[in-house]
Amino acid sequence: MGRIASLDISESLIELKELVSKQTTLKGEKRVKSLIYIKTKKFKTRQEVSASVGVDIRTLERWVETYKLFGIDQMISDKPKNKQSKIITSEIHLGLSQRVNDPLNPFLGYWDAQIWVNETYGIEIKYQRIREYLKQHFKTKLKSPRKSHYKKNVEAEKAFLKTT
Repeated sequence: MGRIASLDISESLIELKELVSKQTTLKGEKRVKSLIYIKTKKFKTRQEVSASVGVDIRTLERWVETYKLFGIDQMISDKPKNKQSKIITSEIHLGLSQRVNDPLNPFLGYWDAQIWVNETYGIEIKYQRIREYLKQHFKTKLKSPRKSHYKKNVEAEKAFLKTT
């Protein structure tokens, strides 16, 4: 038998129902609905509440713990958790920044960035991690057009333009 779904909820049922209608995300809606189910005692156990809302029991337990510690405002807030990377240090970030913005020696792809970090700093970073990091911090795209080819010979271009 699971834990009994009981919690001292300070908000009234009317306030909670108004709060559900004000939610802009499905996550927030589910969180407030779980409080409504617990307050009205619609379900006996937290397992039944979590199944009704459509989340794992552990997720419901985290929501309840957040509600107990910080209140409803913190529970329904959907702020991103911007944790600083433990793998990519500020030194690596600076090196990536210089290399990404270098028009003469750009990365040929995310795989090239992965190899470059491994050779330069001796740290193995998975492809998906370096890809997400470059997209998030430097707004890179896999297929981004360049103003000119990185191997283009400037003198050859001038000579070509003079002859045409």
